Amino acid sequence: MDSRGFDSAGRIFSSATEMWTEELGSSITASTAGEAEFTPAPAAAAEASEEGGGDGKRKEWYSKAIAYWQGVEASTEGVLGGYGCVNDADVKGSDAFLRPLLADRFGTAKRHLVALDCGSGIGRVTKNFLLGHFNEVDLVEPVSHFLEAARENLTGCMDQGEDSHKAANFYCVPLQDFTPEEGRYDVIWIQWCIGQLPDDDFISFFNRAKVGLKPDGFFVLKENIARNGFVLDKVDNSVTRSDAYFRDLFKRCGLYILSVKDQKELPKELFAVKMYALVTSQPKIQNSGKRRRPRNSPRMIRS
Repeated sequence: MDSRGFDSAGRIFSSATEMWTEELGSSITASTAGEAEFTPAPAAAAEASEEGGGDGKRKEWYSKAIAYWQGVEASTEGVLGGYGCVNDADVKGSDAFLRPLLADRFGTAKRHLVALDCGSGIGRVTKNFLLGHFNEVDLVEPVSHFLEAARENLTGCMDQGEDSHKAANFYCVPLQDFTPEEGRYDVIWIQWCIGQLPDDDFISFFNRAKVGLKPDGFFVLKENIARNGFVLDKVDNSVTRSDAYFRDLFKRCGLYILSVKDQKELPKELFAVKMYALVTSQPKIQNSGKRRRPRNSPRMIRS
């Protein structure tokens, strides 16, 4: 994997380890168990001891990100960085990706489905997409004015009655501190927010979140993709990772890719976007249903 990258100011890093060492005063190592561990860098050792075991820079990393989003308007234009025009294409792409996965994992029989919308913002994804597929959606979002806007936006669009589709719970908690209710969710949807988490918190989050899945439940991660390595955004303290970088992290999380698809119809100046369906056990190899015909045998013609 090419782990080189650069930040929004143009500085080049030779590796993700170098970048995280500078940003958090620690370096990332992978243990044999697949967990990511942070080790204080020598230059930061004194500072780490004064800042509660190296937590000072980590708290600064997250507080700067929250401060950035607290200054953003609670609107579709705001949460999409001035690109509210991508909303329709985004929803269309997500629907096309999720719909066959739900049928494949849970069948076509009617059942009560529950989803978790991670980094839910103003409830855009829940309102425009998830509520169409799930009876209940819980939202988790660390920016308080976004979550309050989500409550308001979702109040009037929820079905009533026995087969209701509703936003059930609103959690104002950052992902690095969130642990879902055990066995509650059929799908945990994570979109345009995981870049706020350093690698070790990324892995810890997924390991905790696994317990929130029902049998046959799965994650969907929808995220910007760097061409190579990573891109560090110093404005909102986020990291855009490459496909290879994500795949390496998935392995460290003990996750398997069930399906992957590119998001289409986005402006060319934006990052590419991929959707990954992730499961906790090795997917069974699907038979395509096509039978290999003997050489020189005639093709079947159907009327």
